[in-house]
Amino acid sequence: MLALMLLAVLVVLIMLRVPVAFAILVAGLVGLIAQFSAEGVVGVMEVIPLGSVQSLSLTAIPLFILMAHFMLLSGMMDALFTTARTWFGRLPGGTGVASIAAGVGFSSVSGSSTAAAATLAQTTTKQMIREGYRPETASGIVASVGTLAGMIPPSVILVFYAITAEANVGDMIIAGLVPGIIIAAALLFTMYLPAILRRVTLPSGEATDWSSKLKSLANALPIFAIFIVVIGLIFLGIATPTESAAVGALAAFVYAALRGKATLYGIWHSLLDTVKSTGMIFAIVIAAHVFGYAFAKTGSTAELVAWVGGLDVPPLVIMLILLVLYIVLGFFMDQLAIIALTVPIVLPLVVLLGYDAVWFGVFIVLMGEIGLITPPLGLNIFVVARSARRDTVEVFRGAAPYAIAMAIVAVVFILWPEIVLWLPNAM
Repeated sequence: MLALMLLAVLVVLIMLRVPVAFAILVAGLVGLIAQFSAEGVVGVMEVIPLGSVQSLSLTAIPLFILMAHFMLLSGMMDALFTTARTWFGRLPGGTGVASIAAGVGFSSVSGSSTAAAATLAQTTTKQMIREGYRPETASGIVASVGTLAGMIPPSVILVFYAITAEANVGDMIIAGLVPGIIIAAALLFTMYLPAILRRVTLPSGEATDWSSKLKSLANALPIFAIFIVVIGLIFLGIATPTESAAVGALAAFVYAALRGKATLYGIWHSLLDTVKSTGMIFAIVIAAHVFGYAFAKTGSTAELVAWVGGLDVPPLVIMLILLVLYIVLGFFMDQLAIIALTVPIVLPLVVLLGYDAVWFGVFIVLMGEIGLITPPLGLNIFVVARSARRDTVEVFRGAAPYAIAMAIVAVVFILWPEIVLWLPNAM
């Protein structure tokens, strides 16, 4: 009964638009007050908040965020899109392919879905519309591919999940690579599917000679070099995720400096935005640990696991139910909040069903990505609509097929979890 009351308090606070970190913390405090004396509550609050942010693994988060901001400062998105368009532009749908390719490249050094969507919208959406793409198609592609920043390593979201689930951070970062590529391929197929079914030709861009193609690679190679170094250090076990993130941040700064973008103003804003993002994430970490402790003391998690374990239904059915529930949660909450609130409760159940904690991290991040492009919250939709100056309903309509494609990919991962675990197991 107390567990339901805590969830009700949390839902009410979120509906009242209380910031997520404060909503979670207040619900947790209500749970502590209901179960402990005043001295007990003070004792918990003296230990839990400090202990929750003392993990060395957390230091990877601000470093990866700083790396992303330095890469944004360098103007690398324009370089990526120009390179991809030079190589694929003459194909039917080539600029759409270039947008997806640029989104994947940006995601590999960003980690921020909203930043990826905003930057892509400014760079690619208008170009596709000028070439004859339907506005909803152009904006839907950009909003969808922007979500990949939460999956393709180095992903701040995956690091946050690893810390919340007490999973190996290195394994979690590497685990997102293959699923991210598969999702990108699904988005690409979805873009071409209407043309295949209706037998129409997508717009083509300008043709370029091989000399121009090879010259364009010079702009993109430093970006992929940074990605390979950061991920390679983790995969080969040469450096920890934190050390790798530090190398990536330094390399991104050098890249921005070489491009003449590392002005004092730009550096100051990169540092300021990093501090703001890190503070928000750490606030959620602290609040989630307080709430998780209060909820665990109710005993509801163990009861839920025991109840589900006694059900006479296949694990696949339960996982499909969880898929639907997470999609619904994504309608109203962002990825960090979903992870902070549900992982301590749901992960023991998922492990009981025979699924790996690392696999579940990829699954829950994919569900959060779907939430970024579905109503009513659909954060990426609003970001793209504002950046590209398009109607919000138009962008929602354009992103709908891609959300369906991502849900199908999630089902594939449920049926064949080894797809997700293959690469981390090879480390």
